[in-house]
Amino acid sequence: QVQLVESGGGLVQAGGSLRLSCAASGRTFSSYTMGWFRQAPGKEREFVTSMAWNGGTYYADFVKGRFTISRDNAQNTVYLQMNSLKPEDTAVYYCAASFRQNYGSSWRTPGVDYWGKGTLVTVSS
Repeated sequence: QVQLVESGGGLVQAGGSLRLSCAASGRTFSSYTMGWFRQAPGKEREFVTSMAWNGGTYYADFVKGRFTISRDNAQNTVYLQMNSLKPEDTAVYYCAASFRQNYGSSWRTPGVDYWGKGTLVTVSS
């Protein structure tokens, strides 16, 4: 079993930055794909970004150039640096893990093996 715990959400003005963290425990962290999804009110949960075990990174088009994913395998932690935030980035952000394969930017919710409980990011205009 894997536990994922997110932190770092909050309220920020448009144009500002936030850094989310996801601490993982329970299995060999370095061998699986880690990433972030988000869900805005009334919308489906959507892929944001992921990083494969070999360091490959993938981003949804709507965050390219603004968000950066990174991971520290020694600390079993994955990060999401969010810059130039927009009101439309407001959502609950979920940490996700997959042991099955690297889906790249095609990762969708059925391919997630483990979820965190989410952390709320609110961007005011």
